[in-house]
Amino acid sequence: MPLSGSLELTLRCNLNCAHCYCRLPASDEEAQQKELSYDEICGLLDQAAETGCLWLLITGGEPLIRPDFLDIYTYAKKKGIMVTLFTNGTLITDRLADYFREYSPYRVEITLYGVTDETHEQITRVPGSFQRSLRGVHRLLERGIPLVLKTVVTTINHHELRELEKFAQRLGVKFRYDPIIVAPLDGSKEALKLRLKPEEVLELDLKDERRSSSYRDFCQKFWGAPGTDRLYGCGAGLYGFHIDPYGQMSICMSARWPSYNLRKGSLYEGFYNFFPQVRSQKPRSSYPCGQCEFHSLCSNCPGTAYAELGDPEAIVDYYCQIAHLRAEAFGLKSGTQRV
Repeated sequence: MPLSGSLELTLRCNLNCAHCYCRLPASDEEAQQKELSYDEICGLLDQAAETGCLWLLITGGEPLIRPDFLDIYTYAKKKGIMVTLFTNGTLITDRLADYFREYSPYRVEITLYGVTDETHEQITRVPGSFQRSLRGVHRLLERGIPLVLKTVVTTINHHELRELEKFAQRLGVKFRYDPIIVAPLDGSKEALKLRLKPEEVLELDLKDERRSSSYRDFCQKFWGAPGTDRLYGCGAGLYGFHIDPYGQMSICMSARWPSYNLRKGSLYEGFYNFFPQVRSQKPRSSYPCGQCEFHSLCSNCPGTAYAELGDPEAIVDYYCQIAHLRAEAFGLKSGTQRV
């Protein structure tokens, strides 16, 4: 049952973050013309609510660059859907913050890349963006809007991670980070140069008690679980869906291929008929990830592999290295060799 979904309103953004997997220019008219219209989105929200969707993530690109964002947000709220918003915060005005105070989202998540203008803007590549994001943060906090701060850890901002965490603590908001950079949708490899070394990712895991405890708990639950002969062994497409700006629906945000064209079909048809076909796919040949004991510690999946290597059955060695380092650090034993 599609209890939750994510909706990319656009792949365009007013920033140009060096690591980002979707960063089309805000002025990209060709992309804008291809995006779902307001009426099309409302129709999809009707279908989502009818099929049982309770939670919706609205994301991008930067969703606030769409002039009809507030209309879309309001329509989703009126359908009884709980809305989470991912944004860079630069376009949060007093008017928008006031509206959120009256019609609150479930939460807003804003990405900051450091505690200084220099570090943040070395990633966003837009002068003045740090202070604009901070103003957005404070506008929401002043009105009591549920807020989460987060970051992607790169070689550029690695040194400010702990200060960023302390900054969030001083504000009294939750904070989370992700050290995994995924390949951009446009096929470029430049962002991958900003990845931390696998050993640095492990160091972050071990220094963060919550992260390491979470990994241990997860492994205790799933370690030794039977492998799968299917390509998709995760839970993607069982209780959720992802819709891109052009009406293509996939089982999750990472696994975008194959996808179902909602402009030619219904969300119901896509979820209940197309998704089972995707999930039932079997690998073309031997697929070691399906039987790997370290899968619960690994970011390699058909979606991330396709994005980086153009093959859903490929193995991204970077993810594999991290998984094995984690297993060794957490004292997990394996009867198999590294794939």
